[in-house]
Amino acid sequence: MNRVLEQLQFLRPGWTDLVEILIVAFLLYRALLVIQRTRAMQIVLGVVLLAFMYGVARLLDLILVRTLLEAAFQYGAIAVLVVFQPELRAALARLGQSRMMKAFQHLEGSRVAEEIIEATERLARARHGAIIAIEQDVGLGEYAETGSSVEAPVSAEMLVTIFTPYSPLHDGAVLIAGDRIRSAGAILPLTQSPIRDRSLGTRHRAALGLSEETDAVVIVVSEETAQVAVAIGGSLERAVNPERLRAIIAGPQKSGESAPSSGASESVNPALSTS
Repeated sequence: MNRVLEQLQFLRPGWTDLVEILIVAFLLYRALLVIQRTRAMQIVLGVVLLAFMYGVARLLDLILVRTLLEAAFQYGAIAVLVVFQPELRAALARLGQSRMMKAFQHLEGSRVAEEIIEATERLARARHGAIIAIEQDVGLGEYAETGSSVEAPVSAEMLVTIFTPYSPLHDGAVLIAGDRIRSAGAILPLTQSPIRDRSLGTRHRAALGLSEETDAVVIVVSEETAQVAVAIGGSLERAVNPERLRAIIAGPQKSGESAPSSGASESVNPALSTS
């Protein structure tokens, strides 16, 4: 009897076991937050289904099915690295970030925010398309290299000039770091999430793509509708008015809050939108 009790000692968790459980639970939770509403979630469900089939095959002693699944799992790690590359990249980029830390981080200087807001208003009135990405915690250096270096102070005049039709850099994105325009004409990654709303153009898809991989605040001015939209964390908020845009630039963590009572803004999930 004593021998049996000694063998069952491992079932009594210690404080280190509880710490490990909490760490694993937190990592799983963060991983699910990263892959939600993306193609990775569908792949995860497929992997879970294969694991269930493998368990049934072992239980029923289905040798052929078990052998095939074991071979698939053996080489599946490489396939996972290839298929999940965008999601893994986003997860590593967001590692260590928390909403509590973001709550104390703001874009330096109200002047920069006012210049951006003035530029978006002027571009919208003129129906000139634009996409402006404001760097937060995750650096945008690799995207800045795809465009032309500017390194000029942020000003409405400069932004309007860059996005004037037929100018050399109007088709790309402007990247802002701090109080300076770092790059113009930059190429951004398109979103990997399915978009049903056909009114969203390439600029909106690029804004969503960058917001999925980084924590940047990405502002889009539509030349078709003359509306301003903002992408943060893979979500797109449309019909953003100047007051709402000012609040978003001042504190990106507020992007998840509801729009002001004036009702000018509309937050949507592009994967579920319909035209």
